Amino acid sequence: MDQSLSLRRENTLVVGRSVTDEIRIEFLRKGLHLLIAFVPSLAALSLEYTVLALVLGVLFYAACETLRIQGVAVPLISRVTSMAARQRDAGKFVLGPVTLGIGALLALLLYPNPAASIAIYALAFGDGLSSLVGKTFGTVRLPLTGGKSLEGSLTCMAAVFLSSLPLTGSPLRSFPIAIIATVVEAAPTKDLDNLILPVLTGAAAMLIG
Repeated sequence: MDQSLSLRRENTLVVGRSVTDEIRIEFLRKGLHLLIAFVPSLAALSLEYTVLALVLGVLFYAACETLRIQGVAVPLISRVTSMAARQRDAGKFVLGPVTLGIGALLALLLYPNPAASIAIYALAFGDGLSSLVGKTFGTVRLPLTGGKSLEGSLTCMAAVFLSSLPLTGSPLRSFPIAIIATVVEAAPTKDLDNLILPVLTGAAAMLIG
């Protein structure tokens, strides 16, 4: 089959997905998204190699995605990207994995531990789980958030609080960090939240302590 024809068919399938399909896709997307939570553990073994792995991973994905858009499928990578693409991404470069990797990279480069780990866990668990809960159970839509839900935001707050607590050692430190992360995550920034959330959460962790 012609590769450009295959890409057009994949894009058609993305646009034609049902609500149930979109929820299933969100589980796949955020399942991959949660893998970024392994970065702090890898960085504890070797910060330099972890930074290098993130840089190479982002560049490799960007190259594969550029080829996919041009109609050249890269085995496995292009297929997973097409399966995990949202409707708004149909026929476009899927930016999420790039901003996800760069967000984790910025956290490692900008902040020492535990702030870097808190920032990355907020990205992994706060953003990842809030989206899953919001898509699946969200009913109360928050104004000025682009359709995000109260249920998703509460999940983000709980996830950031619980993941940061072992690192801060204090609920009085973790709670304001969780509040700030939740407000940032609720902003209608689309894929850019992968950059903004870890940077601002890491800054909050540094300031609070």
